[in-house]
Amino acid sequence: MHVGSFVLAAQFPGQGQGEALHRAVRSAEVAEEAGLDSVWLAEHHFVPYGTCPSAITLAALLLGRTRRLRVGTAVSVLPTVHPVALGEQAALLHIASGGRFSLGVGRGGPWVDLEVFGSGLEAYETGFPESLDLLVRWLREPSVAASGERFTFREVAVVPRPSESLSEEPGPEVVVACTSPASVRLAAERGLPMLLGMHVGDEEKAEMVSLWRTHARAAGRSPEEVLGAAHVSAGVCQIADRRTDAVETLVKAMPGWLRQGLEAHVTVDGRPRSMRDPVAYTELLCGLHPVGTPRLCADRLAATSERTGISRFALLTEGSGDLAATEENVRRLGAEVLPHLG
Repeated sequence: MHVGSFVLAAQFPGQGQGEALHRAVRSAEVAEEAGLDSVWLAEHHFVPYGTCPSAITLAALLLGRTRRLRVGTAVSVLPTVHPVALGEQAALLHIASGGRFSLGVGRGGPWVDLEVFGSGLEAYETGFPESLDLLVRWLREPSVAASGERFTFREVAVVPRPSESLSEEPGPEVVVACTSPASVRLAAERGLPMLLGMHVGDEEKAEMVSLWRTHARAAGRSPEEVLGAAHVSAGVCQIADRRTDAVETLVKAMPGWLRQGLEAHVTVDGRPRSMRDPVAYTELLCGLHPVGTPRLCADRLAATSERTGISRFALLTEGSGDLAATEENVRRLGAEVLPHLG
């Protein structure tokens, strides 16, 4: 089982953006010290929900500050960036880090980001498959040309080629954030593992893994590839000597962050949007994920892995909003939970 942290660089009420980013960087450094397997970095624009606007840039910093940790994006928002530009950066990090970089990509949302970056609503609504295919080709082929609806250009050389890495990995893995049957099918047909969100419970994740396998087999993927797909489950982790204390920590801190962060999202076309009740959502997350004593957290992770077949986890450990408490939470995850998982 591979357990890592999920870093949003969340800005809690009363905090500055620099404070949120400092906590993000420090928690990733502590994750390596504590023996965690990986750190996954979120990307958001113009909202305090997450203050990191470029997950791949922060990944570069953390790859330079660590020696063992795998660093991934969760996710780089593909509709707001040219896939070749993202592919070049991913290849660079893959080679420079010795194969420690993972590229997670997703559609994002119908947010004002699409207006600011000039990609338009179509990039979100219909353009994701074309962008994903171009990105994957860039990471796997020696030269690439494009003649699609969004991207058209003559054949150019891929420099640097991911396969030139001095590691055993041929290129950075590509993981796709999946939230619907359509996105599950998209990932499965391309043989790409999924990143499943923290709002989803074990039963729904198990169903999505089963659907992925069905579509992957139908697309001609080998049995080894289907069964060996390394999907990632996002969740929340808060450790305390008593479960009630762990829950209380999150219920006190997370709703304020969720409220101000989610309310700040603006749709590009003015479409109405509903927002989860922050307290109810926090309580839901506490029920779904490893929140409680170390033994309970280990059992929760083991149960999720057994039910879903997922063996990689990206756990939000900054739910307290406090730097010292986050560091302690990460260290306890490494020292008191991981040993129970084998």
